[in-house]
Amino acid sequence: MILDRILEHKRAEIRHKQGRGYLAELKSKIRDRVPPMEFTVALEATIRPSSPALIAEVKKASPSLGLLRPEFEKQFDPVKMARDYREHGASAVSVLTDKDYFQGSLGDLLAVKDTVGLPALNKEFMVDEIQFYEARAHGADAVLLIVAALERRQLVDFFALASELALDVLVETHHERELDTVLEWLPKARLIGINNRDLKTFSTDLAVTLRLAKHIPPGKVIVSESGIHKRDDVQRLKEAGVHAMLVGESLIRAEEIGAKMKELMGDHQENAG
Repeated sequence: MILDRILEHKRAEIRHKQGRGYLAELKSKIRDRVPPMEFTVALEATIRPSSPALIAEVKKASPSLGLLRPEFEKQFDPVKMARDYREHGASAVSVLTDKDYFQGSLGDLLAVKDTVGLPALNKEFMVDEIQFYEARAHGADAVLLIVAALERRQLVDFFALASELALDVLVETHHERELDTVLEWLPKARLIGINNRDLKTFSTDLAVTLRLAKHIPPGKVIVSESGIHKRDDVQRLKEAGVHAMLVGESLIRAEEIGAKMKELMGDHQENAG
């Protein structure tokens, strides 16, 4: 399974960062940074009548597709991409920082956050405490915890560490068992992600969100992730009670990002009315 390979590689990567001075360096950078923005509050404040709030993803490549645009081979500008997202109404950005499978970096996160200023999610495979300090030091306002990637004790401990660092947490689920784990063991988690991508086949199906959203109690902010390609998809999510949507590939691969964002968020219909 691709997730297992990524996690194994990530643990090996982390082992090379375990020098005594590295954590002290990160803590020093954190002291110099402003407090994180309230990622969840920003999403709640920007839900539209026509669509959930949009978390737009800054991503160069994916394990299944490789480079998302041919020109990224010569030039990839995460700041320009994030500026386009901000200009056309994104509520927040998600920045991929995994190097080996997504060709991202913590430098991308820092540049986007310091230049664009939108609330930023560090999209990363979190397997070690050091990564939370990295996220905070590089400007993240929120981090991702993937339930399928973590043991229950890790999930609880990592959530607590993120909270100590004033980071919001997007807790990602894929099926009912994982959702039950979150609701039982992380009662304070407000931001619950439902990933429509099957981690074994990498295919996507919005029915995952439509099924799981019914079981999420009031007071939570539901985020649908992956497989959101057209206006009809967004309408289905809205009707299912989804509060925010995380969209990457369909925006990045569009001929014109702004036009695609307007299509998804229903701005054409609003303007016509």
